[in-house]
Amino acid sequence: MAMLSFLHQVWNGSVRPTSLIQAEATRRLLSLELSKLRDVEQAHTSSVNSIDIENIENRYLLSGGADGTICIHELDNYSGTPQYTCKVICKVSRRSRHAHKFSVESVQWYPFDTGLFTSGSMDCQLKVWDTNTLKPAEVFTMPGKIYSHSLSSVATHHSLIAVATSHSRVTLVDMRTGGCSHELRGHKSSVLSIQWSPVAETLLATGSKDNRLLLWDIRSAKGHLCAFDQHNGEAVAAGYSGKTAHDGTVSGLSFTQDGLFLVSCGTDDRVRLWDVALGRNSLVNFGKVVNDSCKTVKMAVTQSCDPPLVFVPSEGRVLVYSLVTGELFDTLIGHFNLVNCCALRQPHHELYSGGNDRNILIWIPDSDQEVCYEDYTRTAMKSKEATSKHTNNLRVDNWSSDED
Repeated sequence: MAMLSFLHQVWNGSVRPTSLIQAEATRRLLSLELSKLRDVEQAHTSSVNSIDIENIENRYLLSGGADGTICIHELDNYSGTPQYTCKVICKVSRRSRHAHKFSVESVQWYPFDTGLFTSGSMDCQLKVWDTNTLKPAEVFTMPGKIYSHSLSSVATHHSLIAVATSHSRVTLVDMRTGGCSHELRGHKSSVLSIQWSPVAETLLATGSKDNRLLLWDIRSAKGHLCAFDQHNGEAVAAGYSGKTAHDGTVSGLSFTQDGLFLVSCGTDDRVRLWDVALGRNSLVNFGKVVNDSCKTVKMAVTQSCDPPLVFVPSEGRVLVYSLVTGELFDTLIGHFNLVNCCALRQPHHELYSGGNDRNILIWIPDSDQEVCYEDYTRTAMKSKEATSKHTNNLRVDNWSSDED
């Protein structure tokens, strides 16, 4: 179905305008290819561990590397030519007296203002940076090496940063007071991944080396709300004695935009989709996704397309899956070594990925692809059918009136 035909159907009311938006977003994100005209200036002398794109202007990319440096890249093209390199406009180098001493494992923009960003490092320090001066406005010393940290994008009643460290306790630090708010105790080993809910400012998910994935309400004094179980409570072997989300370290977490589902990946080479409200495994089969990295893996979930997609780093590739059916749509190959992180520039339908080859790559939609919107609307219908099927399976009552 050509664009003009689709627009005509929107005009006469037979197709909703949002359907065209979703179909075009889906087409773009399913046709990503390595950009031939744009690249990102290589500024790290070692692996790129974490990247983040601010959501105010979607203009600046923040990156942290194993060499201890932090860089800010300008993504918009003001050169007047199609060929463009995203230059480093700010950098905290190893020579700076404010720099981290060891590898920077996690970076994130302050969600409401590009004047602040945060970084966590193996030197056990979490720093809140003033973007204009490139000096720390606040420094928090953690009880262990920092693997990951997260700021809530919807918080209005708190300014807490959740920090995952080599310690089994999750630490919450308050930017307003400059001190530790409280700790969350429930894991038995190092916490590798952490993520705030995008819709509820008090809900927090954490993944650990103890193979467990926990959901917390930070207002509760009773511990975690839920421990996700990959078997949904069914004992699969005589030795089954606890609720584990993976048979290995839970190394990556990402909520869907509506906060209803949570995606996790682990060193057992599995990706799982969890129903947050029910606390159950949706049993979507993504197949084998190789992940033996000891680092936190940063995945990306789309917001505007149907079906929703998840981008998962796997060895030297980025795998593109349907979040609903687990179908592998695409494999993005371009890095020369392990891929550690990826981030979506949502309004532009672009993907950025960083890896051990010190590169940050740009993946853009293929503009030469022949457009057939019927294919994408058909894919969306399959997604809706699969969603309905999985929802019904999750909500069925597994009980019987028969007495033993």
